[in-house]
Amino acid sequence: MPLVTTRDILLDARRGGYAVAAFNIENMEMAQAVIQTATEMRSPVIIQTTPGTVNYAGFDMLRAMVAVEAAKTDMPVAVHLDHGDSYERCAAALNSGYTSVMIDGSKLPYEENIAVTKAVVDLAAKMSVDVEGELGTVGGKEDTHEVKAGEDIYTNPEQAKDFAERTGVHSLAVAIGTAHGFYKGEPKLDFDRLQKIIELVNVPIVLHGASGVPDEAVRHAVGLGVCKVNFATELRAALTKGVREALRDEAVYDPKVFMKLGKKQVAETVKHKILVCGCDNRA
Repeated sequence: MPLVTTRDILLDARRGGYAVAAFNIENMEMAQAVIQTATEMRSPVIIQTTPGTVNYAGFDMLRAMVAVEAAKTDMPVAVHLDHGDSYERCAAALNSGYTSVMIDGSKLPYEENIAVTKAVVDLAAKMSVDVEGELGTVGGKEDTHEVKAGEDIYTNPEQAKDFAERTGVHSLAVAIGTAHGFYKGEPKLDFDRLQKIIELVNVPIVLHGASGVPDEAVRHAVGLGVCKVNFATELRAALTKGVREALRDEAVYDPKVFMKLGKKQVAETVKHKILVCGCDNRA
């Protein structure tokens, strides 16, 4: 089916008490693995690309790959810009045909974050596309750079309510102790803060940095009302693991051979995350 926006996907998730798994992809094989697995699991899915991936492959190439695979399934598939780093980047994604964008102004002063987020929301509205914003800072390796975070920059629930109302965002990523990349120890998530945010903010809430978060913690966040959970690092690691295993055989040199095993590893990871989020058999 044609690519869809995230609005109905996320509102259905909020009503149904589950979260939609959102997966960052880097190439054709990852896009195929995600969408084929979502089809097998009867799950809606969001495919995401970061600015770093866009710099490598370009919006048109990435959107086209996802659209070709989405046309083969009857599952809802959205293509989303993750961590859009400027108004201009979001505009380029929209012009390319992305069906969802994130504008990440979380590193800006509060009023500047509101201003740039609202500007993107206003632009996207002309194309009937939804916008995700971010308030608070999720630490770790975000795309191509390190971000330090601590409790002092976790999302403030009352501020999150004000932010959502003033910007008109359709979903909001919040900081409660997760981090991008793999964790050195087990993350300590502030579920009380998350619950307060969900009670006050009338848009779907997004959890970033879920790679490496224990399954039970993700399930708990979803149970509280998180509607979208992002996974990136674990998919990259899965692809690399499969390729490395295949290349142990020095006779292997055909990319179709070693990427096939990488794709299989990605599919296994995607299946597991869909089950954790509870979005299987929801489409």
